Parts: sequence; C-alpha cells; structure tokens
Amino acid sequence: IYKFKGADKICLVTDATRGAGANEGDVVMLGKLDGSTAVIVEDGVAKMFDRQSFAGSIATSDRLFRTVRELVGLPLHEISKMISRTPARIMGYDDRGAIEVGKRADLITMDENLNVNKIYLNGERIN
Repeated sequence: IYKFKGADKICLVTDATRGAGANEGDVVMLGKLDGSTAVIVEDGVAKMFDRQSFAGSIATSDRLFRTVRELVGLPLHEISKMISRTPARIMGYDDRGAIEVGKRADLITMDENLNVNKIYLNGERIN
C-alpha cells in the first residue's frame, strides 16, 4: 500500500478497546463501565474466554509504530507522518500533526527501541 499511496495518504490508527496496552494473560473488562464483559489477552489481542472469537484490539499507537518499522521497514519520518500529520490533515486539524511554529506542541519522544519515554501536552511535559 505504501508503494502506491505514500505516507500522505495512509493513516495509522488503532481501534483499541479499553484494554489497550494490556499484557499477555491479563483479564480486561470491555464495554460499559457498569456491565462490562471480561476478556483475556492472548496472542496480542483480546479474546472471549471461550477463545471462539476476538473481543477487540489492544494495540496502542506506539505498538503500531514499532510494527510498521519492524515488518515493513519504512523510515521513521514516514511512519511518524502516517500516525500524526496525515490523520490530523484528513480530520481538518490544521493546528496539530507537525512540529511547526503556531501548531500545538503535543509531542512524544521515543527511545532507541521505539518505546514512548516522554509525553508533552501543549508544550508541557506530563510524564
């Protein structure tokens, strides 16, 4: 898809459930806060306890970033564009998605393994 569309026409988004970021073997609750359904995390996804169907994604955006880098081998600046600038542009958010004067300073930094290590919201570090 990247060869045909390029980073300007591809959005990396997650459809993660409330269990986003859960670990193997974790039991997470999905659905409404009052009347949730318990599911188990196995093989990187949430599954119903009978293992007959998926219950939803647990993929976080940083996981998408690492997966595209590892499996597709795209340059980091192209992956970054697909997960920030392109979605912001498509949704009409002209004030974000890039590091530029006049844009919101909502940023993350990642370590050498592409794990999030700092988060900034409106230019203020929040972690």
